[in-house]
Amino acid sequence: MSLEAIDKRFVDEIKLRAYDDKYIDKIEEREILQIAIQQGMAIESARTALAQVCEREGYALESSFVKLVKDRTEKLDGKISQQEFDGILQSARQAALGRRSDRDLKKLIVLVLEDAGFNRVKTGWFTDWYASMKRDLGMA
Repeated sequence: MSLEAIDKRFVDEIKLRAYDDKYIDKIEEREILQIAIQQGMAIESARTALAQVCEREGYALESSFVKLVKDRTEKLDGKISQQEFDGILQSARQAALGRRSDRDLKKLIVLVLEDAGFNRVKTGWFTDWYASMKRDLGMA
């Protein structure tokens, strides 16, 4: 299959799945990548092509947010402060292109932090901002 045909197929599949919200979650991404693999494309090539098509067409890709959060948290040493968390949230907001709410982005960040083991946070003497935020999000 030629690159133009694969590119067109990606655009069609993306538009079918993300017509309403212009957001590709991990399940939709997996479905699109499976189609590319069935067409004989290597997995890394398919991921790269999908990311390029999403960027060009203005679609937000959830895996790019997860990668962004992981990259930002790996650069931090020790515990994460509320200011550092807010910086990660700001970066995720910019990458989301307005497709996800702050609540959804905070949930995603918390899930990534806890999956990666980076959920050690800096707290004040009498407050725990992280626990309070998790309660507000319904994750505690």
